[in-house]
Amino acid sequence: MTSTSSKVREKPSRKHIGISNEQRKRLSNLLVERVPQAFDAVLQALPHTHLLVLIGSLIWLSIPIIAVRPAIWQQGVVAAVLIAVGRIVLQMEEQQPTKKVSEYLHLFLIVVSVVTTLRYLYYRVNYTLNFDDIINGFFCFLLFTAELYAICTLVLAYFQTLKIKDRKPIDLSLYPQEQWPKVDIYIPTYNEDVEIVRKTTLCALAIDYPADKKQVYVLDDGRAEKYKARRAELRQMCEELGATMLVRDNNEHAKAGNINTAFKVTKGDLVLILDCDHMPVKDFLMHVVGFFFNPKVAFVQTPHWFYNPDPFERNLLTQGKIPVGNELFYKVLQKGNDFWNAAFFCGSAAVIRKEYALQIGGIATETVTEDCHTAFRLHSLGYESVYYDKIMVAGLAPEKFSAYVGQQVRWARGMAQILRIENPLINRKLNLTIPQRICYFSATSHFFYGFPRLMYAIAPPLFLLFGINSVKGLGLETLFYALPHIILSMQTNHIPYKHVRFSFWNEIFEFAMSFQAGIVTLLALVNPKLGSFNVTDKGLSVTKRSFDFDSVRYLVIVGAIGAASLLAVPFWLWLSPEDTQAVLINTFWCIFNLSLVLAAILVAFEQPQLRRAHRLPRKLTAIIHEGNQSWQGTTVDVSESGCQVLLDEWPNIPDEVKIELVGDFGARALLSGKVIRAIATSKLQARLFIDFVEPTRTQIDDLTLVIYCDVKEWYSQTRTEVDDPIESLKFIITSIKRVFREFRPAIGVKVRKQVNGFAHLYWEGWEGHSYTATLTEIGTQDVRLEIDGSDIFNLEEMQSTQPVIGLLLSQEENDSQPTSLLAKVELIEPLSNPSFGNSSPAKAKMLEVATPRSVELETAIQENTTLQERVADKNSAKLRHRSGTKSENTNLYAIELSFPESLKRQQQAKIKRLLTTLN
Repeated sequence: MTSTSSKVREKPSRKHIGISNEQRKRLSNLLVERVPQAFDAVLQALPHTHLLVLIGSLIWLSIPIIAVRPAIWQQGVVAAVLIAVGRIVLQMEEQQPTKKVSEYLHLFLIVVSVVTTLRYLYYRVNYTLNFDDIINGFFCFLLFTAELYAICTLVLAYFQTLKIKDRKPIDLSLYPQEQWPKVDIYIPTYNEDVEIVRKTTLCALAIDYPADKKQVYVLDDGRAEKYKARRAELRQMCEELGATMLVRDNNEHAKAGNINTAFKVTKGDLVLILDCDHMPVKDFLMHVVGFFFNPKVAFVQTPHWFYNPDPFERNLLTQGKIPVGNELFYKVLQKGNDFWNAAFFCGSAAVIRKEYALQIGGIATETVTEDCHTAFRLHSLGYESVYYDKIMVAGLAPEKFSAYVGQQVRWARGMAQILRIENPLINRKLNLTIPQRICYFSATSHFFYGFPRLMYAIAPPLFLLFGINSVKGLGLETLFYALPHIILSMQTNHIPYKHVRFSFWNEIFEFAMSFQAGIVTLLALVNPKLGSFNVTDKGLSVTKRSFDFDSVRYLVIVGAIGAASLLAVPFWLWLSPEDTQAVLINTFWCIFNLSLVLAAILVAFEQPQLRRAHRLPRKLTAIIHEGNQSWQGTTVDVSESGCQVLLDEWPNIPDEVKIELVGDFGARALLSGKVIRAIATSKLQARLFIDFVEPTRTQIDDLTLVIYCDVKEWYSQTRTEVDDPIESLKFIITSIKRVFREFRPAIGVKVRKQVNGFAHLYWEGWEGHSYTATLTEIGTQDVRLEIDGSDIFNLEEMQSTQPVIGLLLSQEENDSQPTSLLAKVELIEPLSNPSFGNSSPAKAKMLEVATPRSVELETAIQENTTLQERVADKNSAKLRHRSGTKSENTNLYAIELSFPESLKRQQQAKIKRLLTTLN
């Protein structure tokens, strides 16, 4: 007999409507690979005339889609469907992130986005322009012009990113070495610190290339009468290192003139140009020279990369989570330009063929962006360019926001000058292809974003404060047309930009520079000869918080107007309820703008640089040497002043050690290091924080080569973070919380060598008596003893007066030749005190950016203490055993003593000898 439960189990299950994962994969493969490939095959077989007819037919068929004006609810449905389509496409791209699939899906989204944008533009022109009176008409015209500029910029960017070209290096070993071209390396300099130039020169001399085919030149453009001492120091540096120094009598045409003067003197076929702060990697030339076996190649450009945080990263405390401003250009746009043979020469980290440069009169001198202008002229002669996307220089970004503004202003002025002088889009005298014209027009028009960006910021306050209506009939219908245009453009750009430009950060970059960029581009259009070349300040240091009001004063006014306009919202809703939709849209628009403007203003709130040198998260082999023992680990980060080292075990070392760092190609630097503090990680590894101690000139040079030159791949070559619009907006809004965060000391333990030894103590307060203690820890600056205080009557007096006492330290208790030292009493505590017990030494403190205390940090500190306690307990037990005492019968005290700084010279050698001999 069948039970009820079995009947239930035997009942056929209902069939679910849906598709399996396998079916979903097949469908995705059909849509994103097979269908596009079929279209590719068909389109490639068609002649050009047929393709033009096909494109024209598609445009004609899209006109009804663009021109139709459905009911508001219908347009809302259309908007939702368009946004959903964009989201589905992005999900498909995430599931199959191959380059070919991404290109197909990106092209599809471009088509959908352009049609959606044209729908919005058609609606905007026909239904929302407000020319009812002069004031409304004037501001309506300004806003509409700003939108047209944004749409043109969007379409140009779509064109530049249609195809991203990734190049592989050409193996030089395929060619006999005698055929390799000779290369001159130019390092132009004006007034920069000689130490900055030295580091770049060192790395340039270390570049791997035949010695008889490479020559390094330092081109000093500093006026002899103004920088006489600097020029003498620079000359001495060149003679010491083996570089050739070239000078000239004037500064005509600044950097471009400096390079052109050197062109006439040097004999190389190719020239590698390096800004004086751009330190090249060892295999730079081995990666790029091979491209020049193509006789049409005029130059090869590589990315500019900065190892220090720029003002946006440092002042907004992004901690590297947000891509910096130039990543979009070097990671996407340059590779897109390269597909159209329109990659730009950027003035540094590039190799140029001197013969072709001389055909155009050398580096261009008519504009302050001589690099782009030079590429423009080389392309006009029909030569080819190469962009090779491998970071091979480490440079210095401007530390201060004012210096960053100066740099951006120069670029904005120079690009506007090229647009005004050369007019790349329609100048018939230029021998450029249409794609090259489009790419150069996109670049030269880019910096005109200033006034359009400001117009977006002031449009909502104009309505809320003065009733100036720049958009007629602003309401839900307008929103249903605008949102698909905006969101689809973001979704389309997400595919090429997702690792290099996060949502809404472009707006912050543009807001921060809006006034300066707007003014200089306008002036350059009126008179392209205005302005001069300015050298960007590098190597500056920010020691305290300050607000650079001068750089953002106008932006502060815009923000204040926006904030004030929000006060008018309740009055609008009360007095004019028929305008509720327009009021609410303008309110949310204003709040959104205000959050971005505030973040842009906070970029001018300079945060202090707490470290002496910038840390680089490089993973180098690190070897800790102490006596006859060595421990091998890996650096967590490294700088010119210190490093963090991760070891698999807790080493028994003093606070001063020898540390050896090994580069990717085997370069080595051996330095003396002071262990400032240490912590245990959650995996029970030891993390040591080490400061380099008084490095010599040779050690500094060796360290420079290991950190900056001996590099196979820089850690910023690939970014794993992916843009998330919601998270990006949250991060921007919380900027105000981060920038005012107080810096707290980081917690760790002082590192000293754990030893088993004896100490005899002498103090005048004991009236001729001496006492024996056990020596448990010793470092170069302090020592820890444990003593039975049962018979010592005045320990409290010793604690309060903290006298200097005499010590005789030795390995064995009856050593005939103990080491005598003087030390000051710092702390006396009973070992039975639970708050201290056989605890770790006093905590060392070092200022770092504070972060919320997490469970991991708490655990690490506890484990850190536990490890130290184990060692201390073990040593104490050994010593008690050797002295024949039992812990139950003693009243143990721990005494912390420091060696007086005034006696450092006399006692240092003795202390180091003890650290070596004590076990």
